[in-house]
Amino acid sequence: MTDKTIASNRSSGLLFALKRVPWARILIWFLLIVMLVFCVMPLVFMVTASMMPASDIIKMPYRWIPRDFHVENYVKAIKGNDGSFTFPRNILNSLIVALTVAFTTVLLASLTGYGLAKFRFRGRNFVFMMIMATMMIPFEAIMIPLYMVATGLHIQNTYLGLILPFLVSAFGVFQMRQYLLTFPGEFLDAARVDGMGEIGIFTKIVLPNCTPVIATLGILSFRGQWDNLLWPLLIVQDEKMKTIPLYISKFAEEKATDEGAMMAVAVLASIPMFILFFALSKYFIGGAAVYESRKG
Repeated sequence: MTDKTIASNRSSGLLFALKRVPWARILIWFLLIVMLVFCVMPLVFMVTASMMPASDIIKMPYRWIPRDFHVENYVKAIKGNDGSFTFPRNILNSLIVALTVAFTTVLLASLTGYGLAKFRFRGRNFVFMMIMATMMIPFEAIMIPLYMVATGLHIQNTYLGLILPFLVSAFGVFQMRQYLLTFPGEFLDAARVDGMGEIGIFTKIVLPNCTPVIATLGILSFRGQWDNLLWPLLIVQDEKMKTIPLYISKFAEEKATDEGAMMAVAVLASIPMFILFFALSKYFIGGAAVYESRKG
């Protein structure tokens, strides 16, 4: 066998091996890794910057591993710039508001979605379209009227003022309706034949079988209020009633901003969201998958 024949066989074998390489899968994995890096980098920056002095944070190139771990950033984050120790109270305020809104959104949206999906009545589609139409109105357009109503009711600096405008969401109604449209109606009819009332059907049959979408809606509602800055900025002036986004914004209002303490506050404020997500992640991912399959 000549050298030319051996080289030709090797090149043929190499081409055959290259053809068997799943290039599409490699490309997908590459894109996923790039997206993961872009998603994780801000979190890594937040955590590392929370342990650095402000002078190191603004240096270029950025040192991803701190020289010294400045725990005093977390002490200052909890104590506050003015030493008022309002951080625990602000965290409690955010928890109360976010948990209450998540609960009421799930409850009212599931009731409304169940009624629109499983009961036939005149004007059902019109009611649903009107609910969906409210999603087209930006919050900024109704913010001032809502504030005027809140001042008329004298609910500034109260939990009621923070919670009332967000008791239920149109998106939650849409999500629950779409999920319940494919819920087998035979189960509901069998329960009615057995003499079960509508409240019993809803609480004992419908809700237990909606765990994925309920977890998904609960996480999204909780996160929406946990990150809400605009409405609390309008309705709350008392330091003890402020939520955690307002507490974080206080660090940016100072003449000499302490970026390290600000990052420490952001890390502490992110912990409840991470706990909630990882605790309900299997339901959240399952709900997203079911929602996508039913949407198709």
